[in-house]
Amino acid sequence: MTSRRPHVYLDHNAGAPMRSEVRDRMVEVMMDAGNASSVHGDGRRARGRVEAAREAVANLCGARTRAVTFVSGGTEANMTALTPQWQDQGAPVYLDRLLRGASEHPSVASGGRFPPATQTVLPVDENGILRLDELEGLLAEDQATLVSVMAANNETGVIQPLAEIGALVKAAGGFLHVDAVQAAGRMPIDLDAWQADVITLSAHKFGGPQGMGAVVVRSTARVPGSLMTGGGQENWRRAGTENVAGICGFGVAAELAAKEAEDTAQIAALRDSLEAGIRLICPSVTVFGEGAPRLANTSCFAVEGVPAETALIALDLESVSLSSGSACSSGKVSVSHVLTAMGVDEEKARCALRVSLGWNSGAKDVDRFLELWPSIVDRLNPEARNRAA
Repeated sequence: MTSRRPHVYLDHNAGAPMRSEVRDRMVEVMMDAGNASSVHGDGRRARGRVEAAREAVANLCGARTRAVTFVSGGTEANMTALTPQWQDQGAPVYLDRLLRGASEHPSVASGGRFPPATQTVLPVDENGILRLDELEGLLAEDQATLVSVMAANNETGVIQPLAEIGALVKAAGGFLHVDAVQAAGRMPIDLDAWQADVITLSAHKFGGPQGMGAVVVRSTARVPGSLMTGGGQENWRRAGTENVAGICGFGVAAELAAKEAEDTAQIAALRDSLEAGIRLICPSVTVFGEGAPRLANTSCFAVEGVPAETALIALDLESVSLSSGSACSSGKVSVSHVLTAMGVDEEKARCALRVSLGWNSGAKDVDRFLELWPSIVDRLNPEARNRAA
């Protein structure tokens, strides 16, 4: 009998494995009845659980507790934030246009509730950093504007200069949305420093349940118009009976992720070890975004002549899971719009792989990848082993 291959999971940016503490808490809550809107004891217990989780998520991103609205995931959160209709100090505000980065997640690239004709795409440089001169020029135009930018890119891990972006948006009297889905639990989140009006989160990126997200505002006096209307749940911001078990799992994951975000040195050391090992094997490797600040857990790289799709299949046969670009497009392997926006040519972009580490990653996972990588390269493009960049 052959020994079972060790399973290695290197795809946390697509979705982290659920933490055991999250699972245990959710199972406990599922065993109880109770609608969080009911006034009897069961309902009050459910409400208490929801509010405790709300506080934990607020603490994760340095927000006030009442600023957190629970939704069904990151996509719904972004759809909620990306609306022309806002309330500001109790008065309705209508925004004329949306400015969004060229490397945004598809849920932002769709433009949310803004008509296509009112959307403008902001270019990024070769490292994926938003072109601030272009942003400043567009903000100088006399239009009521929402700017949407991700804190950290899901494919490359590149972190945007959010304080600078926020200062430009505030000076122009605009509104700012930050997609913090990949940032949560991996870097500090500071709504005040970023001057963000709203940020969005997704629980399953840091070990919480899939299908849970949050919209978090800096001030409850300035909020986006509701996407889901009907009942008065979530302080009238999102109608529908609360998913108490999912919310509680979100809360537990948020508590654990907040501690991890305080010290990312260990995960950064793993990523650096991975990249150093790949360079020893393939000196010609390109690491995308390495000229800019990046999340400690993310490495996106390409070795020309080693197609990502073929490499992914070979790794999967060895029970190693990672991605090529975003995993949010029906499992398709296609040219990354993020790398295209960064000016990467199509041939190299088709060779891009993404390793993303997380709460359960260790040195053995990196070692296993580096053990397998030489044979994959030798099979597909042996010249890459000796060719310098």
